[in-house]
Amino acid sequence: MAPRLDFFNFWAKDTNKGTPVVVTMENPNFSVVEIDGPDAAFRPVDKSRGKNAKQVTWVLLLKAHRAVSCISWLATIFWALLGTIKKRLIYREGVAMESGKLGKQKLLFTVIRVFLVTSLAILAFEVVAYFKGWHYFRNPSLHIPGTSDIQSLLHMVYVAWLTFRADYIAPAIQALSKFCVVLFLIQSIDRMILSVGCLWIKFKKIKPRIDWDSLKSDDVEKTGYEYPRVLIQIPMCNEKEVYEQSISAVCQIDWPKECLLIQVLDDSDDESIQWLIKTEVANWSQRGINIIYRHRVVRTGYKAGNLKSAMSCDYVKDYEFVAIFDADFQPNPDFLKQTVPHFKDNPELGLVQARWAFVNKDENLLTRLQNVNLCFHFEVEQQVNGVFLNFFGFNGTAGVWRIKALEESGGWLERTTVEDMDIAVRAHLNGWKFIYLNDVKVLCEVPESYEAYRKQQHRWHSGPMQLFRLCLPAIITSKITAWKKANLIVLFFLLRKLILPFYSFTLFCIILPLTMFVPEAELPAWVICYVPVFMSFLNILPSPKSFPFIVPYLLFENTMSVTKFNAMVSGLFQLGSSYEWVITKKTGRSSESDLMAAAERESNMVNQLQVHRGASESELSELNRIMEQKEVAPKPIKKANKIYRKELALAFLLLTASVRSLLSAQGVHFYFLLFQGVTFLLVGLDLIGEQMS
Repeated sequence: MAPRLDFFNFWAKDTNKGTPVVVTMENPNFSVVEIDGPDAAFRPVDKSRGKNAKQVTWVLLLKAHRAVSCISWLATIFWALLGTIKKRLIYREGVAMESGKLGKQKLLFTVIRVFLVTSLAILAFEVVAYFKGWHYFRNPSLHIPGTSDIQSLLHMVYVAWLTFRADYIAPAIQALSKFCVVLFLIQSIDRMILSVGCLWIKFKKIKPRIDWDSLKSDDVEKTGYEYPRVLIQIPMCNEKEVYEQSISAVCQIDWPKECLLIQVLDDSDDESIQWLIKTEVANWSQRGINIIYRHRVVRTGYKAGNLKSAMSCDYVKDYEFVAIFDADFQPNPDFLKQTVPHFKDNPELGLVQARWAFVNKDENLLTRLQNVNLCFHFEVEQQVNGVFLNFFGFNGTAGVWRIKALEESGGWLERTTVEDMDIAVRAHLNGWKFIYLNDVKVLCEVPESYEAYRKQQHRWHSGPMQLFRLCLPAIITSKITAWKKANLIVLFFLLRKLILPFYSFTLFCIILPLTMFVPEAELPAWVICYVPVFMSFLNILPSPKSFPFIVPYLLFENTMSVTKFNAMVSGLFQLGSSYEWVITKKTGRSSESDLMAAAERESNMVNQLQVHRGASESELSELNRIMEQKEVAPKPIKKANKIYRKELALAFLLLTASVRSLLSAQGVHFYFLLFQGVTFLLVGLDLIGEQMS
């Protein structure tokens, strides 16, 4: 082993002198080494020294191949994105639009597109002016040319525009923006108070409780009188995708058969769907379930007319409570046992409302964003109002009413498209109390396409304004306390149904883009950035798994304010679109338990003839014909993703305006908005369209 030569480091400190020494060895197996100094032989050897030209060439080729592969991968993704945009945005492939709808939206989209192009040009000019220091009102040393110095007509027009906008346009925009900011702060405070109330309920563990001992019995037949008689109603209209699972779930509710009656209220105008529903009802009727099929020939009043017609039956007077489930709702078997006992020893209680749970909340980005809003609505708004006020808006389904409360409040009325909110307000004016059960959940669906969601939101925001006009005199002249009147008028209707869509549209869709042209009226950073992000954070708290979608949620809510504002105005002024009732399209998503039940029904299909033994020959032949059509029916072809260019252009316009407003502030604001823009461009195709097949 060679000796250690570490002492050379110490020796070289003082003896780094002398001339180079050349040593030549006679043995050809050794190399000739030239030593420049005492320590040169012990320096680290360069690893690349031993590589020949061929090895270097292979290394370079490998690195070049990796670079080309990366570039090719990025180019493929970019090309696929351009192809998708070309098909879904330009050619609108796979989208069948009515010419009338296209004509109505063409003008608004043209205006937004022109505004967007102009705003982008102004933004580019403002960016150049910012980096070159052309600040007309912020740079006092900037030379303003006189009349004799002006050589360009464009410069003269620009100076005149600056003076005009500073003297006339900016003050009006500033006044409107201050008013909207005040409304924004009031609504934000209301949201914060609701959130604090929800935290208090969680901390104190406040929730309605029932005495379970009243239902504990080993012999149901001997104690059947303890169970009140309950009527269950399932209103539906052309619900081919979901009728089977909803009827199946309701028929499996655990309640004495002699105390339960199920009404299937079918308003379908398709005869094949009518026969399918009749078949399902007959199937469960043969199994011993008290279930009735009702069909209206004339579909007047939509859902309210359907429920009103069903309540006019003579046998309804024998029942004390009525539970309502829409066609896509799937209650658990213990639903009635968790809700009906709350009515015992509580004669002032008129409604028990359960919470919605969604089987398709993770289907696409649109369903995730809807889940954020609906979780806040049920977890915070409904729960806080139910605990502290004993009043909230009936959600139209998944609730149990005392029939006496419905009758004393006037029953179902057909005057608005929000019959559920209408009956809730009238019952509250008559002194009835409500209970909300956050722990009792009923499975249902949320719209998976933007078109269905937009129509649903239009109905949900136009109906309350219709109802406000109709109920305002009754609220003022009612015998309830002044505090309850103020809560109904100020909080329930004005703040949460009128002010919210008004300031959202005016502040973020009108004033914010206008600040691109009028920088003197620009909004502060806390209005554009901090407060909206904080309020979005509060909205997402009830659904913590949605935190990664906070930026798309913020953009989506601002964009949807156009639809909500339009619906609010149409309902407030009773325009034609406020009376439109469009059934929300459903896909028939099922939970795991529903799939197992469906498999069990498939295994029992061999007994289907025995189930319908009591039917006539004509009914059996018609049933066989429909079943054959059901078997040979082709699978529906899913349409390609539809992009709504109006909403996409508006959302991009809001981003552009935000960047312009925050460009002169701290750099963090600019990069935050830049991050928003990149995020929106990445998810925009799925944010405002149908899920691509």
